[in-house]
Amino acid sequence: MEIRTVGVIGAGQMGNGIAHVFATSGYDVRLNDISQDTLDRAMALIEGNLDRQVSKGRLTAEEKAAALSRIRATTDIAQIGATDLVIEAATENEKLKHEIFRSLAPHLAPKTILTSNTSSISITRLAAATDRPERFMGFHFMNPVPVMQLVELIRGIATSEETFRTLEGVVERLGKTAASAEDFPAFIVNRILIPMINEAIYTLYEGVGSVQSIDTSLKLGANHPMGPFELADFIGLDTCLAIMNVLHDGLADTKYRPCPLLVKYVEAGWLGRKTQRGFYDYRGETPVPTR
Repeated sequence: MEIRTVGVIGAGQMGNGIAHVFATSGYDVRLNDISQDTLDRAMALIEGNLDRQVSKGRLTAEEKAAALSRIRATTDIAQIGATDLVIEAATENEKLKHEIFRSLAPHLAPKTILTSNTSSISITRLAAATDRPERFMGFHFMNPVPVMQLVELIRGIATSEETFRTLEGVVERLGKTAASAEDFPAFIVNRILIPMINEAIYTLYEGVGSVQSIDTSLKLGANHPMGPFELADFIGLDTCLAIMNVLHDGLADTKYRPCPLLVKYVEAGWLGRKTQRGFYDYRGETPVPTR
């Protein structure tokens, strides 16, 4: 099946990045959100990121204009149903995702492939609640989407080979690399990455090191480009906690127990960069550790 039109549900950090890369790869994109303000911010951010690519010589001004013209922002989810491929990129909340797919169902074309950008939730379970589990897959982009090269492709138990091969082709056209993952909690990247972050938080919680010393140790001792606390703040501490809970609930292993300190930060609303405070305080000129 040839994919020409793409619907992206959710215009937040992931959704606007997904819309960006599809538009620059020649797809017609419909970007949906319940909030017009969120859509306006997303379009402004996409334009700013395209300008950055132009300034670095990665796009021409004409290519930027063409990409922007391919994105249509809408609060009407019915307009998403007629696309060839739908990518749900809402908050990492299973109940919310089910509600989105239910509201979309009456508007879907028979040929439409449904996907979720979930970073941890069961694809089989999401697919089973739709009318097309054979045409449903996990399509997990990494953040920031325009920069990161990997896309995890996750088949549910009912996903057809045709659906998988179609999305493999889409990833290739985007100029990214696909990694096939089985449908187990958190898939590949987050199954390894988020428990590492959680362990760093336990290391802080137990007084083994400070935020600064732990981040420095991982950057200089393990050659990581970002320390675990810098990365957690970038991802969002609420997202880290949600993934740890999926791992803990889905695998029933105590090694995936979320650190109580992570829970406290989320309860405080200190979610990282997006709220200006997490393991670092971003309200000044330079980030300052909060512990």
